[in-house]
Parts: sequence; C-alpha cells; structure tokens
Amino acid sequence: MKLCVLGGGGVRAPFLAKSIIINAKIANIDEVVFMDNNEIKLNTFGALSKKIASTIDDSIKFSYTSDAEVALKNADIIITAMRVGEDESRVFDERTCLNLGVLGQETTGAGGFAMAMRSISALRYYLDIADRISNKGYFIFNFTNPSGLVTQTLRDLGYDNVYGICDGPSEFIKQLQRLYNVQPKDFSINCYGLNHLSYFKDMRIKGNDVLMDFINDDELYNNSDMRIFSKDLINITGNSLLNEYLHYYYYEEECIKNILDAPETRGELISRVNKDMMKKLEGMDIEKNFDEAFSIYMHHYLIRENSYGNIENNNQRIEHTEDKTFEEFIKEEDAGGYAGVALNFIKSYVTGTPVEMVLSIPNNGALDFLEDEDIVEITCHVTKNKCESVKIKDVSYMQQQMISRMKEYERTASKALRTNSRDDAIRALMLNPLINSYSIASKLVDAFIEKYKVYTGDWN
Repeated sequence: MKLCVLGGGGVRAPFLAKSIIINAKIANIDEVVFMDNNEIKLNTFGALSKKIASTIDDSIKFSYTSDAEVALKNADIIITAMRVGEDESRVFDERTCLNLGVLGQETTGAGGFAMAMRSISALRYYLDIADRISNKGYFIFNFTNPSGLVTQTLRDLGYDNVYGICDGPSEFIKQLQRLYNVQPKDFSINCYGLNHLSYFKDMRIKGNDVLMDFINDDELYNNSDMRIFSKDLINITGNSLLNEYLHYYYYEEECIKNILDAPETRGELISRVNKDMMKKLEGMDIEKNFDEAFSIYMHHYLIRENSYGNIENNNQRIEHTEDKTFEEFIKEEDAGGYAGVALNFIKSYVTGTPVEMVLSIPNNGALDFLEDEDIVEITCHVTKNKCESVKIKDVSYMQQQMISRMKEYERTASKALRTNSRDDAIRALMLNPLINSYSIASKLVDAFIEKYKVYTGDWN
C-alpha cells in the first residue's frame, strides 16, 4: 500500500518518517511519499527524512515531492499534517487575540478557529484530487490542527473516510503506565470528550478499578501531566483525569498572565527557533553533510519540544530530552506518535488483529448527550473492517456542560467554515468559553477574514 503525508515538509517530518518506516510493514505499506508546497522546507526536512527511512528499511520506497498529483496518485492512506500560513500566521493569531484580552493558542479558542480557516480550503483542494486519483476506499487520518474541528468539518463536507488522530491521549496513557510501572496489557482507561478537551475514567490495572487511588496519589500531581491541575479541581469536575489542554479553560486568566509576562509567545518562540535552524541549514548539502545537518536539526527541535507548555503553564516538562546523535536517534525506541496511531488502526482494520486506541470519530451514541454525527475523541476498539467506540456512562454534569458547549461551538464553526458565513463565525466564537463576547468575537472574525482571504476567499 502507498502512504502519502500532506504537510511532509514540517519540522516533525523526520520523527514522522521514523515512525512510519518502523511500522510500515505491519500495515503492508511499501511506498511512502511526503508532499509539501514549501519546497525549501521540503528539500530540508524531506532529505533528512529520506536518509532516516533508508537507514531503517531501504526496501520501502520513500520519496518527497511538491507535486500533489504525484503524491496522491494511487494512495491508500493519507495523513494530513498541514500548517497553512506557517509560523507567521500563528504569531499573528496569538498577538491579535492577546491584544483583545483572550487566548490565541493555536488549537483552542479563536486561534484554533483561525487555523481551521486557513486549513479547510487547502484540505478540500487536496482531497478533491485524492477523490480523483487515489485508490478507491482510501483512508484519511487528519492531524491538521485543530484536529477535532477540522475532522468535524471534513465529515460534514462528506468525507466519511476521515479519522481524527492526536498523539496527546496515547502519550498521556503511556506516561501513566510508566509512572506506575504497569505493562500495557494490564492497564486500561477510557478517554472521552473532544480533541484537546477530553477526560479519562474507568481506569483499571489487571481488572481492578484504581482510578480513585490514582486521583488521591500525590505522585500523579508531581510526575505526570496532571501536575498542572489541583486535586480540588478534579473533585469539582467529576473525578476524572484531564487532558492537559483543559488547563487553558480551567486556568484561563493564569495562562493569559503567564503569556503576557513572558518575553515572547509560544508562536514567537517557535518562529525564532525555526528561523535560526533554517538559517544554519541554508545552502547545506544535507546528503553530503548529513551528520552535521542532523545535529543542527535535533538541537533546535528539542528546544521546541522541551519548552512545550512552559510559557502558558509556567511549568517545566516532566520529561526533558537531551541532544542525541543520529545513531542514538535511530536506536532509540520509537514513541509512535500520531503515525503510530494511524498505522495501528490500518493494521487492525485490515488484518483483524484487535487493538484499542483513541480516535476522533462520529459519536454514534457513545456519549448520550451529544448527536450521533458529532465528532468526539474517544477510546475505540478496532478489528477487521470495524471501528467501534466505547459507550461512556455517568459523565458528570460539569463535564457534560463543558463538552456540550464546545461541541456546539464546533458545529457552528464547521458551518461557518463550509459556507464562509461571517455571522456563523461570530456565533461560533461567542459560544466558545475562551471568548464568550460579541464585541471580541466580531473584531477577531473581521481581523481573520481580512488577514486570511488569500486562503479562504470572500466571506458573506
């Protein structure tokens, strides 16, 4: 089978290439193509990725291209990991929102809506090509942020072969397993909610319910992503573990203060680091000077990763990663990431080997307070030709209200994105608890429409 990555010139491409090639054969993949319309970045990160791929398994055909028709022709699997507008747009979104007193984080609130505005038209363009020249029955795994809203909009547009993927829930689950030294086969937990707004309950070790033991354990709040939440909050919201992105909602004013007190926003940090990296890699023959190029890449990549959440949460990451050589990178166990989620799905769906994973898929009764066609992020059981979500019972009132309101925001935002309706865009942002204001919503929508008309066209 052929796998195509749309957005294959991104900074995470070398890690994505490693995960794909390591897991390719379990999903019967024999060809991988990375596609990006930024040829400078593609020729840099694509070249790094190609060397990684050939070192791991040179029997799998790996290439990179800026030609969408070449990339998508006869594709069986499409992973979308696009960043339309690149770093400059992220910086604009954050500062525009902060200037009006609200968060501009790129997957939540107004920042997420702005990113979806830029992404949807591009995705529609590429997926129309895929419908024409990719293999019948191809799968789409959407990692383009905000993944939940983008997946909802694509489904609403009729792309019923799209699944939303995110490595956040799976990495948190692995973190819990490591923290308590539990083997994956002995551990289970259910994730439910929306992408970047999900909860975890029904935690079991060897069949025993251990959730409250975990919740009352100080170790959880010292050495996991739960460190940014208080025990009192967990009790008030319904005694479930929380996706780290819920920090933006439950500690909104603290996040805004932390960002304003910092010398730069997250987007500005990323932009600065990326510019420095590209300047050092500029003009370098990566094939001839691969070790030097990889060292430059890894150093800058880890500045990004190790600083994740530091500004907004005023907290250091639990796991700090040191610079590594190419040899160390290759030998290191693959974390899987979103590529691992996609390929595990394909392996199970095609071969019938059962697997449990977190995906963004239509609700279909999994959460009884939402509509069937609503895209939810939820634990799924995947077997041959079948993907079924778990049914979640006894969701607390506080969680229901949060999930329901954000889902109504996504429904309204999807309509706005599909029809270019300014009024629906304003309605959507008014529904989002991180904006919750007509005057702010209208100013933001007008700013985004003006800034991104090159991607979206005119709005009515």
